Amino acid sequence: MSDYRPQLSDIQKAKQRISGVVVNTPLMLNIQLSERYGANVWLKREDMQIVRSYKIRGAYNKISSLAPEELERGVVCASAGNHAQGVALTCNKMGIKGTIFMPKPTPKQKINQVKMFGKDDIEIALCGDTYDDCCAEALSCCEKSGGAFIHPFDDPQIIEGQATLGLDILNEAFGDFHYILLPIGGGGLMAGVGSVFKSLSPDTCVVGVESSGAASMKAAFDAGHPVDLAEIDTFADGIAVRRAGDLTFGICRNVVDRLVQVPEGQICTTILALYNESAIVVEPAGAVSVAALEYLKDDIRGKNVVCVISGSNNDITRMEEIKERSLLHEGLKHYFILRFPQRAGALREFLEKVLGPNDDITHFQYSKKNSRERGPAVVGIELHRSEDFAPLVERMKEQNIVYEYLNDKPDLFQFLI
Repeated sequence: MSDYRPQLSDIQKAKQRISGVVVNTPLMLNIQLSERYGANVWLKREDMQIVRSYKIRGAYNKISSLAPEELERGVVCASAGNHAQGVALTCNKMGIKGTIFMPKPTPKQKINQVKMFGKDDIEIALCGDTYDDCCAEALSCCEKSGGAFIHPFDDPQIIEGQATLGLDILNEAFGDFHYILLPIGGGGLMAGVGSVFKSLSPDTCVVGVESSGAASMKAAFDAGHPVDLAEIDTFADGIAVRRAGDLTFGICRNVVDRLVQVPEGQICTTILALYNESAIVVEPAGAVSVAALEYLKDDIRGKNVVCVISGSNNDITRMEEIKERSLLHEGLKHYFILRFPQRAGALREFLEKVLGPNDDITHFQYSKKNSRERGPAVVGIELHRSEDFAPLVERMKEQNIVYEYLNDKPDLFQFLI
């Protein structure tokens, strides 16, 4: 199976198979992004699928391909959310039983969506902290129940289902695309869509985009085979995979022209910009393709570019975290431990002589120590411009403020903030 490559004939069959369920989502020119980067930037809006992500393509194609006796035993999957929703909707439409394993940190909004799409046809089991933890539990369940495991990415029918997205893009295109940007987690979407473009639009530069905190495909490319990452940042949960797929890796290394890793802070900045400028709601994994434009801006000027918006299942309760990560990434939010003299007027002097006219204290936690001359305070300061940081630090030095900068000390930062 390691020699497997998606064939256009099988992808065309998948497109016919899923046609009654999957929406042909809009391919939309985005004016704001086009003007910002001096390019024609098109967004493929898979956030507008009924399950608000492209994952329904692969899930429905795979499950509807199973034999009747397999369907009778039911299906099992592991997913951080979007694949789970695709499986849940498929189970409900086909009237079969499904068991869905999800990581415990999965946003509640995604869990509720899975329940809504699957109704009485599915059961949800929360286990582990990552997709990989859930996958082990799901496989164990399959051994006991005989249910068919519906892999989120490392399966031919899944890959062929996701590949139908590539056919849709090329069928709607108003000309040749110079670049296509796709998110990469385990690699199912890239393996499918990348294969379509290499066959039908070989001159298009295929760019895979990962979050910096979970760059499993880059690790696989570097090693020459899939490897397990020791740690991953699960913030972009839809693409937070510890290990790239075996099938998908073999395909991706032949179809990916360029891999880009995007910091989680840049992803957050992109989420906010898409919402504020274009009224588009995306989840972190859905924003990575657009976030990568910043790192390709010199190459894409004057070019036709398509970014796949892969999903919009974002929990509104995460917005404060998203805003905070964005501000930190943009250099607009800074945290310090300040040791104020324990005397009247010390804080007033800081406000008058150190804080700039456009600076704002957004976090302040003070501990008075009776036996010491100086009391420590954890202070968060939001700036109007990133360039205001150096003058702020210089004024603290001039006023003999004893401080410790927390932004570049992640362990201490996580503990205190």
